[in-house]
Amino acid sequence: MSSQVQIAFNAMYSANIMLLVQQKGSRLKDAVRQEMVTGEIAYFDQIGAGSAIKRQSRHADTPLTETPHARRQVMLEDYEYSDLVDRLDQVKTLTDPTNAYAQAAAHALGRAMDDVIIANANGIARTGKTGQSPVVLPAGQKIAGTGTGLTLAKLLQAKEVLDAAENDPDEPRYVACPAKDITVLLGTTQVTSSDYNTVKALAAGQIDTFLGFKFIRTQRLGLNGSGERACLAWRQSALLLALAQTPKVKVTERPDKSYATQVYCAMSIGATRMEEDGVVEIGTIA
Repeated sequence: MSSQVQIAFNAMYSANIMLLVQQKGSRLKDAVRQEMVTGEIAYFDQIGAGSAIKRQSRHADTPLTETPHARRQVMLEDYEYSDLVDRLDQVKTLTDPTNAYAQAAAHALGRAMDDVIIANANGIARTGKTGQSPVVLPAGQKIAGTGTGLTLAKLLQAKEVLDAAENDPDEPRYVACPAKDITVLLGTTQVTSSDYNTVKALAAGQIDTFLGFKFIRTQRLGLNGSGERACLAWRQSALLLALAQTPKVKVTERPDKSYATQVYCAMSIGATRMEEDGVVEIGTIA
């Protein structure tokens, strides 16, 4: 096999991997703000709300109003996936985007993206010039589980928290929860009634949109400090996913593995919570 053909396989396999990551790999990637970066550490500025000052007299000195300005740090980490193809000629099938190897790699990368987003949604964010100050999600942004699942009352409370913080109502909002909590909601009369939810698709057995939230089912959510499932509600730009610009993809022979063909891909990603006011943790029974 010539080196030129090998390079072509690398390029095509890389394109297929990224296509599948976009379409199937991650469930949360498109629900957060995305930024392409280079390097191991990236910083993103935050501009807060300023206040107008009432003019006191004619020809008065021009007042200076300081606009709140902060920054968040994102540390990128590397994730890898690789597998071996037994026969050398099987590498040709890797250019097919439906190939099982390409799908497995894309799904693995996508799950890693979701894990990073979830861990940083209600975890510790880093702020300051060099990210020296840790910021936790305040207690006011957390809804206790109280031994129940994802109830209508909890959704209404999450909506109230976001609305009270003046989160832009025109920006998409999302709720991430496991299948168990979807079942709880499907059993709620107000949710299944067309009078309360006109954007439903219950025929498919899924809750799509309710109370302004787009629902994303995921089984990868962790537990909070009370041992409850930590479901999440957020405004899209309140969470940020940083990705390295060029994923590394290699299709090479392994002399140490009887010249089997190794398919390898790696990516560098990181995430952070950009605003505490834009994220709500909802506790549910695990």
